[in-house]
Amino acid sequence: MAKEAKARLKINRLLEEAGWRFFDDENGYANIQVEPNVKMTKVQVDAFGENFDKTKNGFIDFLLLDENGNPYVVLEAKSEDKQPLVGKEQAREYAKSLFVRYVILSNGNQHYFWNIYKGDPQIITSFPSCESLKMSKAMNAEPAKLYNEEITKDYIAVVKDSHYMDAPEYKNPDIRKQFIFERGLRFLRGYQVKALQALQQSVKDGKERFLFEMATGTGKTLTSAAVIRLFLRSGNANRVLFLVDRIELENQAKKNFVNYLSPDYHTVIFKENTDDWRKAEIVVSTVQTLMFDNKYKRYFKPTDFSLIIADESHRSINGNSRAVFEYFLGYKLGLTATPKDYIKNIDVSKLKVTDPRAWEKRQLLDSYRTFGCESGDPTYRYSLLDGVNDPEGPFLVNPKVYDARTDITTKLLAEEGYAILNQVDEQVEDAEETYFARDFEKKFFSEETNKLFVKTFMDYAKRDPISGEIGKGIIFCVSRLHAAKITQLLNLYATLMFPDKYQSDFAMQITSDVMNAQSYTINFQNNNLSGYSSFLDGYKSSKTRICVTVGMMTTGYDCEDLLNIGLFRPIFSPTDFIQIKGRGTRMNDFILKVRENGVDTIRKVAKDNFYLFDFFGNYEYFEDKFDYDVELKLPKPQSKTADLSTPQVETDRYENFAPDPLKSLTETQISSRGMKIDRMYFDKFEETVKEDPVAKEQYEQGNYQAVIKYIDEYIMDKPNEYYSWDKLRRATGTDRRVTTREIIDKVFGALTFFKSKHQLVEDEFESFTLTKTIPNEKFWDIKHFFEAYLTDKEVRRAIEDRRFTAFGTEIATYTLSELRELGMDNMLCVINYINDNVNVSRFM
Repeated sequence: MAKEAKARLKINRLLEEAGWRFFDDENGYANIQVEPNVKMTKVQVDAFGENFDKTKNGFIDFLLLDENGNPYVVLEAKSEDKQPLVGKEQAREYAKSLFVRYVILSNGNQHYFWNIYKGDPQIITSFPSCESLKMSKAMNAEPAKLYNEEITKDYIAVVKDSHYMDAPEYKNPDIRKQFIFERGLRFLRGYQVKALQALQQSVKDGKERFLFEMATGTGKTLTSAAVIRLFLRSGNANRVLFLVDRIELENQAKKNFVNYLSPDYHTVIFKENTDDWRKAEIVVSTVQTLMFDNKYKRYFKPTDFSLIIADESHRSINGNSRAVFEYFLGYKLGLTATPKDYIKNIDVSKLKVTDPRAWEKRQLLDSYRTFGCESGDPTYRYSLLDGVNDPEGPFLVNPKVYDARTDITTKLLAEEGYAILNQVDEQVEDAEETYFARDFEKKFFSEETNKLFVKTFMDYAKRDPISGEIGKGIIFCVSRLHAAKITQLLNLYATLMFPDKYQSDFAMQITSDVMNAQSYTINFQNNNLSGYSSFLDGYKSSKTRICVTVGMMTTGYDCEDLLNIGLFRPIFSPTDFIQIKGRGTRMNDFILKVRENGVDTIRKVAKDNFYLFDFFGNYEYFEDKFDYDVELKLPKPQSKTADLSTPQVETDRYENFAPDPLKSLTETQISSRGMKIDRMYFDKFEETVKEDPVAKEQYEQGNYQAVIKYIDEYIMDKPNEYYSWDKLRRATGTDRRVTTREIIDKVFGALTFFKSKHQLVEDEFESFTLTKTIPNEKFWDIKHFFEAYLTDKEVRRAIEDRRFTAFGTEIATYTLSELRELGMDNMLCVINYINDNVNVSRFM
């Protein structure tokens, strides 16, 4: 009875939060009836038999009424220890007897919403209001209009120009392509039409969730635009939410939807239109924006969107972000470029929980379940090979794989690992240390190996078909330090290979610690990074040929003229491998316009493939062997300290070299105390502390100091992990100093994630606005100074020392003119508040 009472109290609160009323008040008459008697037909009673545990006529737990006092929603409540769906059939019969279509099933903690005449119960995280149910297109959908809509290849093109076929320019085949380009007409490809038709068939089959598994470069956004138009045009949606997981994808999606669907439909980015998003039919947002400070609950009702699309759904709706996705009622579509077929040779029963491949398999399977594809077959699938072999195409290109392994990388990949002798101490004999692929550069670093990586890449790289220079490429490294070293070596080799062509700008490091890194990726995409190529006058191609990165440029980055991808690190995630490889699969035409004797001549060469340099057997593990697989032998170094020799372009001179170039190299073991920290470091610490009964008991008593003291004495700095607070802070991956208390709260579940510096600033500024009166005209000036003073110690020092002339000269984040515009009173108000109320050390 206690669990049933607790469930009822929680349900009462959820109903009131959604605007339902137990009593008459200024908002209207009571519209909740508790346990009304419902007369059941004999057929309905007999259908339950002994399982029908109420009286013969039955009692509904809660009956929710519409604005006219008529039955509208049946709410079946179960105790906390029961699954809500056990009351499904009972609630259905109650609803039918009252001619009601809506049912809520809840145990106070888990809830389902169900239109008994359309599909299955959907998980919800809050209850819908009466008004939102009336307004929701999804809850009052007409599926027949969805699946009877005719989808043709010009389904998007007609939005821009419904009479394009009547234009003389279109009828003329000689200028048709130019006309289509100038009008911005976008036509669906055959496989995109099939994707929409597959969705229509799923709707006809009663499905409300769909999953499109489409390879990178196959136009998922254009396909999404067609789906959006289908739902809006058929009257089955009044508004669509498009979820992405990165800011740059947010802007990219908005730009595309504006190009495809305006003027018929208006698109906004939520964070830029928090007050007027209702004016748009399409709302784009990152999941993180909606999660922060529970904005999705503060700004939206569960029924505000009739269609929710999750881009890169294997990432955007996992973990805590699932709450955002499940909050909304309506049709739901997931988009992913990561097929389950790429996860091979995995026996989950034999893998540790922390193995990323096992984790990812569970993650992908969970994505299939989320979208109603438990069988593992998505609503529609279009793979890389489909794109390459499409009779209407090809629409994608395959790579030529260069499987190049050194002696070390080969043995690192073997089950027995790579073993070397390390002299631990002069008084003891040599001990054997075994490394695996995961240890590369975390426990040892080989300068020779990096030189061989660079030399092989440069000598075999695919050339630009127009200029003959090394084609544009991206190299993925182990770490930022590794990326810096590889960039340096690439520029050195380019100078030797192409004298006077590059001034150390052949390669550029693009990592998160490089200022303006994001703008560099855009410039590389637009072919003006470091200016234009000097190989051929008038040819618009980037002077910088290679971007060296770690994790940037992996997803959502479109660079059609990319010809080379280098995997200078092992990859343990199937998703990462597919996404990285997908950067090169897009089609492209390399074009040179030359004007001679007043006549324009155009030279055009189509991209036929790209080169994938794989030094760690990633391709072999994650994919089947293809005929175009090329195996290389690496050059043997002259000596242990040999410099890069003057390069030659020929690629056949290595045939006489032994395939074991680094066999004589001896590595020095680095202390595990300094190298143990990696992604799993914090997880291991978290597991250790959570399982410690003393630490757990002290935390439950709220004694933080006792917990910290105990951890310091009995857990920190002990073999084999050598935990320390500083290393744990680094392992969190945040851009600020995480406090010890935050770490402890995260371990015991009181904190679900570590907020970024920007999120903390937003929190503190919101608290500031609640306690201070801010003039509207000075709001942004005050907010800008608030952030600068809180996050930049140079700003604080300059103000404390009254060195105001430093602003705009020594200090780049804030100027003297901005300080004057702010005003002395506002400045002092901010400073006094921060000094009195904010722990500034958290922002360091």
